[in-house]
Amino acid sequence: MALNWPTFFTRLGSSIVFVAIMLTGLLWNEWSFFGLIVLIEVLCLRDYFRLVQKIDKESFWPKWLPVAVQLVGLLVLALYCNKISELSPLVIRIVLVLLPILPAVLLLVGVLSKKNSFSALLQAAGGMMYITLPMLLLLNIRTYDFALPIAIIVMIWSNDTMAYLVGSFIGKHQFSPISPKKTWEGVIGGAVLTIAAAGIYGYYSETYRFIDWMALAFCVTIAGTLGDLMESKLKRMADIKDSGSLMPGHGGALDRFDSLLVAAPFAFLYSYYFMR
Repeated sequence: MALNWPTFFTRLGSSIVFVAIMLTGLLWNEWSFFGLIVLIEVLCLRDYFRLVQKIDKESFWPKWLPVAVQLVGLLVLALYCNKISELSPLVIRIVLVLLPILPAVLLLVGVLSKKNSFSALLQAAGGMMYITLPMLLLLNIRTYDFALPIAIIVMIWSNDTMAYLVGSFIGKHQFSPISPKKTWEGVIGGAVLTIAAAGIYGYYSETYRFIDWMALAFCVTIAGTLGDLMESKLKRMADIKDSGSLMPGHGGALDRFDSLLVAAPFAFLYSYYFMR
């Protein structure tokens, strides 16, 4: 498979802007990190809602349901990292009232509705498990190590980039029918190079053992690849090419963060039990 240079440079330009935004959110301060997490969640849930509505066209989606789910997710994130404690007492009271009431209201509406909105409710709840939960886990990881979320994201970027380059130059054997452009050579090459780079960094790092960095990279690359395949499957089911048009050459937010959403829980488990 020959390297498509126009596509490569389009992706490169979008990636530079994307990296600038990501690094600002990751490195600036605690508020910027929280803002980045909120932005990722909102944009990914928006793309997810678009996908599932195209997949299950028979389900009735009330116009307010995506907004309500977004609000629940934002309240959960804010409550988890104690951001509401820095706001006014009135805001705190509103949040504490809405947080337990909204899920109950959504459930009642979904069950009692004459139309088939219960399926939509279950799909919306699945979106929170798919997107909100990984964002919560990233917030948790940052509480005990500021650098680990950055390392996880860099590993995903490295794996994606190396897999694309290796697959473009020497890829011959298709990895999965779900994603025809992926090759075994690219997947293995991206994983090996990312794990090796993590091991080299870990050898000189004073924070964790190099074996921990390699194991974390292994978790991230394997789970990240599966996350990419899962999102590709969702797009095939919805019969669309991209989940959105946020980034030229990359598609929507869900296209950009699909690997992170699945890798984050596995990275959390390993880092929590072996790297704390």
